[in-house]
Amino acid sequence: MNRMPLIGPKIRDRRRALGITQAALSARLGISASYLNLIEAGKRNIGGSLLKRIAEALGLAIDELDGAAERRLLADLGELASEPLLVALRLDSDAAADLAGRHPGWARALVALHRAWLERGHAVSALTDRLHQDPFLADTVHDLLTRATAIRSSAEILESAGGVVPDPHRRFVSIVGSESRRLADVAQALAGFFASARAGTRPGSPADEVEDFLFDRGNHFPALEQAAEAIRVEPPRPGASRLEQARRAVEAALPEGPLAQQVQASPLLTSDAARRRARRALESYLAAAVLMPYEPFLAAARRLRYDVDTLGRQFEASVEQVCHRLVTLRRPGAEGVAFGLMRVDGAGFTSKRFPLPRLPLPRHGGACPLWAVYQALQSPGTIVRQLAEFPDGARFLFVARALDKRAAAFPMPRRLVSVMLACDALLADQTVYGDGLDLASTAPAAPVGANCRVCVRADCAYRQEDAVIGS
Repeated sequence: MNRMPLIGPKIRDRRRALGITQAALSARLGISASYLNLIEAGKRNIGGSLLKRIAEALGLAIDELDGAAERRLLADLGELASEPLLVALRLDSDAAADLAGRHPGWARALVALHRAWLERGHAVSALTDRLHQDPFLADTVHDLLTRATAIRSSAEILESAGGVVPDPHRRFVSIVGSESRRLADVAQALAGFFASARAGTRPGSPADEVEDFLFDRGNHFPALEQAAEAIRVEPPRPGASRLEQARRAVEAALPEGPLAQQVQASPLLTSDAARRRARRALESYLAAAVLMPYEPFLAAARRLRYDVDTLGRQFEASVEQVCHRLVTLRRPGAEGVAFGLMRVDGAGFTSKRFPLPRLPLPRHGGACPLWAVYQALQSPGTIVRQLAEFPDGARFLFVARALDKRAAAFPMPRRLVSVMLACDALLADQTVYGDGLDLASTAPAAPVGANCRVCVRADCAYRQEDAVIGS
């Protein structure tokens, strides 16, 4: 799906609303009118100083033009379009880009409905599994049938034996009464079971809300970075890690403070569950900022060319903690290499993700099976790097490693997770992981896709399912 024509329509619509001609705006910007026309048509990507000049000329904040939110919205629309239920509609990807750029409210409404539909589907599947597998249900239904059979048998005896003597008659009536009460108890328990099951379903996922919250902030929180500078960590006690010490220092210094403010102020967090998750995410963010202060960490990352192992040793942090911290280096004017992040478990479930422009990480289901994040699970502890090329020509450097999440007790298997960093191939030479790779645009690269459902590589031997939208 094309992701370029998002900023252009915004510039065009804002220029027209202000009554400025292309010629006048291009002269003010110091570019040709034909080049501005290409930008507005979505045929040229822009950034840096030119984007800043355009924003100033049109009286807009730069974050209103950079298109980050729209790109995420467009990726979500792409997932919606890939639903098998909608394939017959042959939805046009260019129209989706236009919808996201011109009518973001309607686009977000469609995405919200899609997410709610997915959540309802997951709830139905979970309840179906419980209906077929839950031992409580099996026992309760058996008990219900037993009580009903006893009542029916006793009632038939009473109905057919009109001359039954008083004592047996009273006994059968007693059976009907007692079994009826027990049947009512069983039915009440069954009703309570389904009521609790329904209470566990929800129209939206707290995890999705927290993800949107982090994306909306670019996974960078200046207030927390500033707060981290005032927190000091004592040397770790025996058996405690520096991160644990940092968490304790955060709890002692900021029981509420900026954490609560960030959470309560966000309209994206609509449930208590989402707010609790967001609070935990920000606590982890702040602890990492204390453990790896922004400026020293950024300076070290640049000097060491983003070598996660060496950074981990220097800051006494794990590989995964270093990877998470690298993704937060988004301070305006002092950015690190723009990394995306993905974490999956041995079953391929995506437990964390932070996408990049032109690199959508699937929200639901798995990504392309050729990605390095999955290959790393085949050789735990080994760095797997990959120069990957997507069907639209976008190239990325993937760097992944499978890690033991925690020591498993006998006889449980190892619990592995694979953590992957991703950056635009144009930035790969700034990292140690680009060394020895031919990064020329014509160099061989692994032909990958986003996932099988939207990939147009029809001849891929690793395809798991048919594509549901055309190229």
